[in-house]
Amino acid sequence: MRPTTERVFQIFKELNQIPRPSHHEERVADYLCQFAERLHLTYKRDAENCVVISKPAPPGHEGAEPIVLLNHMDMVCVGMSDPLNAPIEAYVENGWMKAHGTSLGADNGIGLSMALAVLENDDIVHGPLEVMTTTNEEDGMSGASQLSKDFLRGRKVINLDSEDYDTITTGAAGACLQFHRLPVVRQTAPAGVWQSIRFEGGLGGHSGVDINKGRCSATVAVRRLLANLHEACRFDVASVNVGEANASIASSAEVVLCLAVEDVAVLEQQVAQMNAWLHEAFGGSDPKMHCTLSACEPLQTAINTEAIEALLRALEQVPQGVVKMSETMQDTVETSNNVGRIVTEADHLFISTHTRSFIDSVMERLSKDIATVFAACGAKSETVMSAPAWQEDQHSAFLQLTSDTFLDVLGWRPRMVAMHFVLEAGFFVEHYPGIQMASIGPRIVEPHSTSERVELSTIEDIWQVLIELLKRLA
Repeated sequence: MRPTTERVFQIFKELNQIPRPSHHEERVADYLCQFAERLHLTYKRDAENCVVISKPAPPGHEGAEPIVLLNHMDMVCVGMSDPLNAPIEAYVENGWMKAHGTSLGADNGIGLSMALAVLENDDIVHGPLEVMTTTNEEDGMSGASQLSKDFLRGRKVINLDSEDYDTITTGAAGACLQFHRLPVVRQTAPAGVWQSIRFEGGLGGHSGVDINKGRCSATVAVRRLLANLHEACRFDVASVNVGEANASIASSAEVVLCLAVEDVAVLEQQVAQMNAWLHEAFGGSDPKMHCTLSACEPLQTAINTEAIEALLRALEQVPQGVVKMSETMQDTVETSNNVGRIVTEADHLFISTHTRSFIDSVMERLSKDIATVFAACGAKSETVMSAPAWQEDQHSAFLQLTSDTFLDVLGWRPRMVAMHFVLEAGFFVEHYPGIQMASIGPRIVEPHSTSERVELSTIEDIWQVLIELLKRLA
């Protein structure tokens, strides 16, 4: 009898009861270790909470080459008021699994659930198996970057962290995540009318795969509104908070400011003009993004005007979105940058930028240019993560076998493509010479957003491809 996906969904439900934002994966790492202990399997856990569980081959397949199933245990938590404690409420609608008002965690919880289901099922034929699960993939890749050279034996990797069901991902852009801190001086807030400007309804999405879909980043909208208002009247800003996650296109923002009573009409006019611009510029690609204005409680302090002006200068110069399309890969973004978050802290404004490119030297140069822009505005920049690009040989026997398995199991051959998101593959290639990787997965739409969903039928299909591929590799 062919193994079914019933257990995959049960494990995914268990995972979604365990909060797992990046940098806080201890509890899910505990879950993985306990999972291994229950099955009497050996495992290793490192200082970064990465876990590898080993399962021997069934009789007759002990001499096969070891295979690695790769996933990450963290997720981008969007729409969660308490991501460190609240479980995810998933539901099924019209053949898709979704979450109530939050990101779903299918990236990469579904792939991890598949790998754990393989460990649990003794009817699946495979060679020596290692289920490798990393931490902090979504916000720095510190788990993969710190792996010891002897953590893995296998040199053939099936990466289940892919969102394009009809493809084998054979390459990924490099990425550089930077944090910039712009000093502010808190001053006694002036007397005046206090207003909250909110941007809401944006689609947001993944700052890699969705970056070329013409969506409105709330960063762009906030900069445009404040720059126009700066030309029209005097105001004081108490806080600027933009975006939900460093790896997401900002879908919402709030600016709290104070201005003279006679300038309220000017602000109202600017908000009306902003909504007209949003409709004109993004009516087709991001139709629900809108701007609202409401009175709010007075605050005691405001940010010095020089800091707000410096922020606007920086945002004007730092690119947002596609920087260059590839000349060699059709319809593929080569280089991009995303300003993911702007957060008001006690003594500084925090800004995150995520730069991606298939050409490492281009990524490094653009990242340095962005840091230079912020330095000129008085900010200090920190590189949190710099991951190399990765490109697999599409003619390798391993990838051809993977492609043949799709054809034989599903009746069609997948595309082989390089994707404009970052994968941990670059670090694995650096750490483990000779490693080969094929990245596959079900159809996941709008990852890193409250609209994240996974198509159920594609989970079944990828599961059947996976167990047949493991059998052939054995």
